[in-house]
Amino acid sequence: MKQYLVFLAIASFLLQSCSRNPVTGKREVMLMSESQEIQLGKDSDPSIVATYGLYENTQIQNFIQKKGKEMAAVSHRPNLNYEFKVLDSPVVNAFALPGGYVYFTRGILAHFNNEAQFAGVLGHEIGHVTARHSAKQYSKQILAQGLLVGGMIVSSDFAKYADVASQGIGLLFLKFSRDNESESDGLGVQYSTKIGYNAAEMAEFFNTLKALSDQAGSIPSFLSTHPDPADRNQNVEKYAAEVQQDLGLNPANLEINRNQYLKLIDGIVYGEDPTQGFFESNYFYHPGLKFKFPVPAGWNTANTPAMVQMAPSDGKAVILFALASGANLTDAVNKEIQDNGLTVASKNNTTVNGYPAVAVVSTQTGQASDGSQVSLKILSYFIQYNNMIYKFHGMSNAADYNAYYNYFLNTMKGFNTLTDANKLNRKPDRIKVVEAKSSGTFQSALNSYGVASTDFNELVI
Repeated sequence: MKQYLVFLAIASFLLQSCSRNPVTGKREVMLMSESQEIQLGKDSDPSIVATYGLYENTQIQNFIQKKGKEMAAVSHRPNLNYEFKVLDSPVVNAFALPGGYVYFTRGILAHFNNEAQFAGVLGHEIGHVTARHSAKQYSKQILAQGLLVGGMIVSSDFAKYADVASQGIGLLFLKFSRDNESESDGLGVQYSTKIGYNAAEMAEFFNTLKALSDQAGSIPSFLSTHPDPADRNQNVEKYAAEVQQDLGLNPANLEINRNQYLKLIDGIVYGEDPTQGFFESNYFYHPGLKFKFPVPAGWNTANTPAMVQMAPSDGKAVILFALASGANLTDAVNKEIQDNGLTVASKNNTTVNGYPAVAVVSTQTGQASDGSQVSLKILSYFIQYNNMIYKFHGMSNAADYNAYYNYFLNTMKGFNTLTDANKLNRKPDRIKVVEAKSSGTFQSALNSYGVASTDFNELVI
């Protein structure tokens, strides 16, 4: 009887939760309203910008905003207040949040060969917004969790696995489906064609992504978050021809704008930007802020504007490094303890290579899915340096803490001033667009400009 009542309640809820899709016009289950979509995007945008940072190039930021607004105006949801931003990240990716927030990395901009390719992918991301793909993912996840709750009511044994099952459901619906991708490809073709671009060029970009994947031996971020439908490039070419015919357009009269686009990205930072910090020979160096610290050998690392992260491959520990907030060391320590609910075991004033510091050992407890208590043990160092306060947190399960303590301590006590001119003056690689001096092979053209033969495969993409 309980099971019957649960599913009856779900069925009644679904009947009240159907809405029409703006693109297809069909009714579908949607548990997120348009106002909720907009709020979700608005709430998430600051964390996206804080994590990756905006690429400081007014011309490029204005370009994506201008083209994005033009395309949004001819989309199926022109009423949304769209925002378009370029993130300061070398990864090859573009993505959209519900409500009209669209992001491109400088890494993906460096791999477009013309405006038409860019416009096709821009339209694709707008398509995810207009077709409400993110909202549908959310609705599927909530629905699955609702069924999970029903299962918990029916079976007390299932309740023990609720947290694990919920995590699995979240992972299941993390990516867009291939159908979503195909629909967004079609919308990208429609929208970019309507503002005057030859959308067939978008197909060539998918060939570039495949080349990147083959060369690196790993999937570019764009493909890891956007599952690649079979024969994607051929399908896009077909969509483009159909849309051009339906609109009575001659492909020869549609824009590609290769030279204009190459001029736009001439000088864009390519790859990692060492001025924002870089890892080398088991050290992290930050030329801009003039500090360095050692990294445990063999640990995985990640550097974003908000935080540096280091972790062993077994995932049993992590070291986090970031700016701390507070007027002084005491304020910074107390705020961290309060904000994170830490239980302090010891707190000592000390120095790190001559700089004032506070060392804290603390614990943090939580509850596992089986109801048992989990305890993290944390070594923290707060260091005052050049009018700023930095914080390190090294943490692991209490049972593993002693095994990782020396790794934590060596990294934190190794924080010091960066004085090596070779590191301080490290400059990023930038794209330079030049015209070939004479006819010949691409290899000979690169040779004439002194480009190393080892860089040929990367440049030919």
